[in-house]
Amino acid sequence: MNASRRLIRTVSAATALGLGAVTLTACGGSGSGNEKDGKVNVVASFYPLEYLAQQIGGDQVEVESLTKPGTEPHDLELSPQQTGGLTDADLVVYLKGLQPAVDEGVQQSGAEHVAEASSYTTLEKHGQDVHGEEHGHDHSSAGGGKGADPHVWLDPVRYAQMAEGVGKELAEADPAHKAQYKKNTETMVKRLHALDQDFKAGLRKKKTDTFITTHSAFGYLAERYGLHEAAVSGIDPDSEPSGARMKELHKVAKADDVDTVFFESGASNKTARTLANDLKLKTGVLSPLEGVKNPKSDDYFSVMHQNLKSLQTALGAT
Repeated sequence: MNASRRLIRTVSAATALGLGAVTLTACGGSGSGNEKDGKVNVVASFYPLEYLAQQIGGDQVEVESLTKPGTEPHDLELSPQQTGGLTDADLVVYLKGLQPAVDEGVQQSGAEHVAEASSYTTLEKHGQDVHGEEHGHDHSSAGGGKGADPHVWLDPVRYAQMAEGVGKELAEADPAHKAQYKKNTETMVKRLHALDQDFKAGLRKKKTDTFITTHSAFGYLAERYGLHEAAVSGIDPDSEPSGARMKELHKVAKADDVDTVFFESGASNKTARTLANDLKLKTGVLSPLEGVKNPKSDDYFSVMHQNLKSLQTALGAT
């Protein structure tokens, strides 16, 4: 780390934390925590990007997620320590448009190496049901333009493109381990393409294409595998839908032989159960993978396979 960059980091930390906090850090704090062990300090905005950085970086990186388990990513507010940590990072990995506080923090950080995940793939506008009506899913600042859906990691193919981009940026930040990052990236991409094949094979014999969710997060997954997502509400899984919207979903469920109403893991199932009870349907869980409750037992791949099993059951593909 050169002297000028160290000075910039110190000044930024003083601004974010206050002179007293910087004094504590200088006396006995950890700073970046990586000058002693030599690891690359990576700050990731939330779980899917944290996972990519961990898998690609391997034992050469120390990854910190700005979004802690159990925290709603969309509503994240950065602490002064986290704001200072963005400046101190060797690499920042984030998805523009998903978390406004992170967008602002990255812009102000002056971080030398930044991997903005949406720039490695294409974003599209989702939030339309099978009848072409839009329902409140707006991410006006996302990288794909007004109304672009940021939940791109739920498409394994696009997630693989993001992995390749993160791998290249990590190699730029730490050229000494470029070969290792390239190898790890290739392994990750192969696993994601295998997952894509699992979904294609697993849903090939589906009896219906339509599924209902309370959270409009599965547009990319639906698009990839020829499915149709009809969402009760938009970005907020706890928001109350209108009476007109519920009537529309009744029509969708009957017209398309819908079996299950899905609610998001970790969110209230009140709306899903109300709709399911009215239509005498089942309820089920789909994870948007914005976080993982227990990273020691679950990861991106295990949760995606759980999603696949849930969809197979609901769509009659078992």
